Amino acid sequence: MNAMLGIFNLGGGEVVLILVVVLIFFGAKKVPELAKGLGQGIKEFKKATREVTDEVHNAMDDNTPPQRPLSPIKQVQPTEPQNTVAQVTPAVKRID
Repeated sequence: MNAMLGIFNLGGGEVVLILVVVLIFFGAKKVPELAKGLGQGIKEFKKATREVTDEVHNAMDDNTPPQRPLSPIKQVQPTEPQNTVAQVTPAVKRID
């Protein structure tokens, strides 16, 4: 706790003043909910940073050789188009 307070250079009086202001603004019933939400947020943040750090370490420890590039795609010459269009006869005949 002292290390965290040292970051902001807060003394005991400032911390008590901040807690009183929070209590006045949010009331006694909301403070535990706010603290719970803050704690869960910090927990999720630490979990995410730990996962990212582990992923970076795993990527650095991976000693597999780099993959060789894929061979270029062969160009295929177009062939003569097949007559695949069916002859469509109209369903209704015009009478002129």
